[in-house]
Amino acid sequence: MKNPDVDAWLDAYDNPMKPVVEALREVILDADPRVSETIKWQAPTFVYKGNIASFFPRSRKHASLMFHKGADIPGDFQNLMGDGKDARSFKAATLEEVDQKSAELRAIIKAWCALQDAD
Repeated sequence: MKNPDVDAWLDAYDNPMKPVVEALREVILDADPRVSETIKWQAPTFVYKGNIASFFPRSRKHASLMFHKGADIPGDFQNLMGDGKDARSFKAATLEEVDQKSAELRAIIKAWCALQDAD
């Protein structure tokens, strides 16, 4: 479900990674109908029973999603990177890379939703 506030944010977003950000948005929103989006921390944020991930809007060499509680998402996801206590990142630099990683990104989103429903 697209949020008009995110549409407006994207309309004003002046960054060479805009097409990649838009493509990642489509993958996430199509992954599971329970996921919605909003603007938090001055960036698009995806939510379902808590914050899932937010774009890092200043990145200009790749689109970067920060999964706030990525360490809690069950599964083995090679593109969910980081070793901190909570957060993980997911990056894509081209539309081709989004295509290559889209199945994994969908699986990450579904795993988050399943985790939230299990609680």
